[in-house]
Amino acid sequence: MQTLTLGKTGLTVSELCLGTMTWGTQNTEAEGHAQADMAVEAGVTFWDTAEMYPVNPVRAETAGRTEEIIGTWLASRGGRDRIVLATKVAGKGPILRPGEVTTGAVMRAAVDASLKRLQTDYIDLYQLHWPNRGSYHFRQMWRYQPPKLDRAAETANMTDILTTAQALVTEGKIRAIGLSNESVWGAARWLHLADTLGLPRMATVQNEYSLLCRQFDTDWAELSVIEDMPLLAFSPLATGLLSGKYAGDVIPEGSRRSLNPDLSGRVTAQVFPAVAAYLGVAARHGLDPCQMAIAFCRTRPFPTIPIIGATTLGQLRTNIGAAGVTLSSEVLEDIAETHRAYPAPY
Repeated sequence: MQTLTLGKTGLTVSELCLGTMTWGTQNTEAEGHAQADMAVEAGVTFWDTAEMYPVNPVRAETAGRTEEIIGTWLASRGGRDRIVLATKVAGKGPILRPGEVTTGAVMRAAVDASLKRLQTDYIDLYQLHWPNRGSYHFRQMWRYQPPKLDRAAETANMTDILTTAQALVTEGKIRAIGLSNESVWGAARWLHLADTLGLPRMATVQNEYSLLCRQFDTDWAELSVIEDMPLLAFSPLATGLLSGKYAGDVIPEGSRRSLNPDLSGRVTAQVFPAVAAYLGVAARHGLDPCQMAIAFCRTRPFPTIPIIGATTLGQLRTNIGAAGVTLSSEVLEDIAETHRAYPAPY
């Protein structure tokens, strides 16, 4: 397992990040601990969670349970300094703090609550789960209309959050701050304010990215490279579609799709032909399709760390194995041709 410097943070992280959002719903505490043990043993020491996890479904009564499971693992295993831990504050929505936008005060309260659940004194990377103004992510791009923004109010809110982040860094509660489900304009604005006011820069962005979802490849790619803002790529297996387990439009018992039949809008008429094409690429080159999909993310011309998740140890073992896979130029050419044939299947 290679290690990387995470943008401009000075943090050293594993080339793969462990996703934990099933711990507390699809996975029990014991299963979460077993995944954590396997990840550490394999050198996956960069972990991601959020105050709203677990998912499938997200419920007010279970929010925070994933952080609690990580906390009990840390309490029983020790060695907090082995792990680079990322979590997130939820934005405006119907479940946590209904209708309330993220502010500096909200962020501070959320940090303190996460620290208690995680049983730690500090969070390495603290992320804004989604922007207050909304976004085009999660299939919203098909009907996206940029908001009519009160620029002064938006600037004041961003400044408040960055000022609070600076205080939290000074207090030792967080080490760096990042974005998630953000746009290029949003990221550029955050960076401009940080540089102008001498406040912490947004260090990373966590957006969806996979063979089936490549919105990051143009303007975002440019900003990521120039500003050294790594992509933490969530759903590199497109919620399991790229594994092939849903091929033929089946719904295996106990799978994510058994809880979320359309995989939050990812199941479309176009997606299964696209999945079949990528499964064909993997088969032609003797590759495991999951490992090919994850390894592809690591080939991108912008800094990318795939977030891998699983509900079984066998799945996790396979996904971790992607770290040892190097894709040949022939594989990458096949992938490029397939992408042109199926550019946006959902």
